[in-house]
Amino acid sequence: MGMIARLFELVFGGGRNVVAETAEVFRENAEGAAVRDHLRHAATMAQFGAEFLPGQRGLFDRIMDAVNRLPRPMMALGCLGLFVSAMIDPVWFATRMQGIALVPEPLWWLLGVIVSFYFGARHQMKGQEFQRSMAASLGQIARLREAAQSEVDISDDETNAALTAWRKTQ
Repeated sequence: MGMIARLFELVFGGGRNVVAETAEVFRENAEGAAVRDHLRHAATMAQFGAEFLPGQRGLFDRIMDAVNRLPRPMMALGCLGLFVSAMIDPVWFATRMQGIALVPEPLWWLLGVIVSFYFGARHQMKGQEFQRSMAASLGQIARLREAAQSEVDISDDETNAALTAWRKTQ
């Protein structure tokens, strides 16, 4: 009985698992690999999340963005409504169009300028916001390159002396 106990103590003694430690020399620890893969995946997702996360905007900005989405659909639906009203009651439609015909031409020009500036300014603002986000993303490339290079440097430090000697003989 004492001999078997000593044998188990030799193999599994001191709170260690000699069999598992020996097997890890020849085969990667699957549990450790899964933990490393999970940590790498979590770090990658956190990086992507930080890169593509939109900036926090105030309530006023969010409300104005919502209101700014209304004019184009309203104009399109208004044009369709004009066609429908012309088909349903042509006399009523003709009366309204006569009233529109009385609007002076400079007022139409002013309306065109206001609408053009509104949509043009909105388009320019969104374009510049996109360019800023792209510049911020490109600014992170240098930092990510340095981090990747440091990982490569770390892996270069872990050289195997026997493998290095074998490579020299080849």
